[in-house]
Amino acid sequence: MKEMNMAEALNSALLNEMDLDERVLVLGEDVGVNGGVFRITEGLQKRFGPDRVVDTPLAESGIMGFSIGMALAGFRPVAEVQFMGFLWPALDQLSNHASRLRNRTMGRHTVPMVIRTPYGGGIRALEHHAESFESILAHIPGLKVVVPSTPYDAKGLLISSIRDPDPVVFLESTRLYRAYREPVPEDAYTVELGKAKVLREGTDLTLVGWGAMIPKLLKAAELVSKKGTSTEVIDIRSISPYDETTVNASVKRTGRLVVVQEAPRMTGFASEVITRVSEDLLDSMEAPPKRVTGFDIPFPFYKMEHWALPDVDRIVKGMREVLTW
Repeated sequence: MKEMNMAEALNSALLNEMDLDERVLVLGEDVGVNGGVFRITEGLQKRFGPDRVVDTPLAESGIMGFSIGMALAGFRPVAEVQFMGFLWPALDQLSNHASRLRNRTMGRHTVPMVIRTPYGGGIRALEHHAESFESILAHIPGLKVVVPSTPYDAKGLLISSIRDPDPVVFLESTRLYRAYREPVPEDAYTVELGKAKVLREGTDLTLVGWGAMIPKLLKAAELVSKKGTSTEVIDIRSISPYDETTVNASVKRTGRLVVVQEAPRMTGFASEVITRVSEDLLDSMEAPPKRVTGFDIPFPFYKMEHWALPDVDRIVKGMREVLTW
């Protein structure tokens, strides 16, 4: 075991898989010589050469097209898109080709590729560098969407994504890349895709989130525990496939639900979580479920970005509203 932050854990995952499987290669803008905008691929080109760590032109649609072709040819490409806001030019390839080829070929072909991209605000970035539109990606059948919140999970989930036979969009919170360290195995291991994780057990309220929201959820749960409230905190880790079983089982015990996302409120994935719980467990609910979300505005410039992001105070307020209903 070695103490790693998320950036180091992701680099370790890529190193492990490239060592184990010569079909795995990395491509994207500045991933080779520069090691990526956040240095996630640092040192990989020096070790594996420019044929396996490929600096591409600045064309996201091209990166996706190349990756789909290589996946169909037997490779396992890991493509990096520098920021989530740059994914839009690639959505045509993802939606119309990568996500559909298993169905289009009646199972004869799959597309084993991973699209890594940083997402979310909080690092004083410019426009197009702080988006969170994971719910749009989850709406595309055939795509898997994964969002780790810890270094340990990041490595295990990335390895599982690389080994998966279908395309995976792997979202990495920019705020969590170097937020903290924890023990991470240096050898390869996997974390199951589509399986949520209960981070804190509780009996009074279920608090659900993913990615960069998880540290805030844990702080909020700790604050309300001082008032005698027992909060269960769940990191869903995978937007699609979504672990409905774990979340619903928790809400059935607690009777109360708060879901937190940094994406805008309108049609966010928090709405999907709440809808599924409401459909199955309405008779078990002690209070209406609540969302704590970003605002329905373009993400603001850095002087106001912390106002736009859900913070611990807003989460605690939402929890108290549900607890006192």
